[in-house]
Amino acid sequence: VQLQASGGGLVQAGGSLRLSCATSGRTLSRTLMGWFRQAPGKEREFVASIRRSGGSTYYADSLKGRFTISRDNTKNTVDLLMNSLKPEDTAVYYCAADSGTTISSEAKNRARYVYWGQGTQVTVSS
Repeated sequence: VQLQASGGGLVQAGGSLRLSCATSGRTLSRTLMGWFRQAPGKEREFVASIRRSGGSTYYADSLKGRFTISRDNTKNTVDLLMNSLKPEDTAVYYCAADSGTTISSEAKNRARYVYWGQGTQVTVSS
């Protein structure tokens, strides 16, 4: 599975950005597609994920309500719409996919994701 993230950039606080992850290669219907982020000096953290089939979604509690993940299986893309952005959202955002075997209770576990894209920088200015 290959993943290509795009859509990052510089935005003012309060603004919005949409990230997109293009996927190629074989994925299972139960594959979880996710977004993580890593700020300078911090660990990579879970943002959101979505099941390829059925569309079940999972969010980091602190981001619920501002971020929305969606997928388009016909285009093999997974998008992350980020609203009301804050300077603390500044990070490199990575898309990722699991092997299709992750149960729901583990959807936020970074260790379950085995395929990673190259990351896209999001910078929110105050």
